[in-house]
Amino acid sequence: MPFISLTRLRIRSIRFLPFFFIHTTRSMRQVRRAPGFLAGAFLPDKHFTFWTMTAWDSEESMRQFMISGAHKAAMTHLIHWCDEASVTHWTQPESSLPSWQEADRRIRESGRPSKVKHPSPNHASLTYKAPRTTRSAKISRS
Repeated sequence: MPFISLTRLRIRSIRFLPFFFIHTTRSMRQVRRAPGFLAGAFLPDKHFTFWTMTAWDSEESMRQFMISGAHKAAMTHLIHWCDEASVTHWTQPESSLPSWQEADRRIRESGRPSKVKHPSPNHASLTYKAPRTTRSAKISRS
C-alpha cells in the first residue's frame, strides 16, 4: 500500500522566498530520483504557503529521502523561515494521490504542527483558510 506524506509550510517573510525556492528546486530534483518515490504534487497557495504531497512505496523510502541530500539541508532552515508548518502521513490502497481537499481534511484531522521559532497564532491549532487548489503541479519521476 502506498505511503503518503503531506506537508504544509507558510513562509513568514518575503525575504526568505528566494532561499526557499532554491532549496525547493534542489529538493524536487532529489525526490524525482529517490528510490521508492511513486508520484507527487506541489501546490503554491496564497500568503507564501506551499503544500507538498508525495506517494512512496514505503515509509522507509520516504524517511531515507527526508534525512538525506537537498531535502535534509532545506529542513534545517524551515524552523526559522516558517511561521506555520505541519505534516501528516497515511497509507492507502490506491496508488493515485488524493485531492487537495482530501489532503486538507487529513492534515487538519490527523496532522501535527512542526517546530517553528516564530509561530503564527494559528500554527498549533492548524486553523487556516482552505487551500486554493487551482495551481497544483505534478511531480513525476525523472
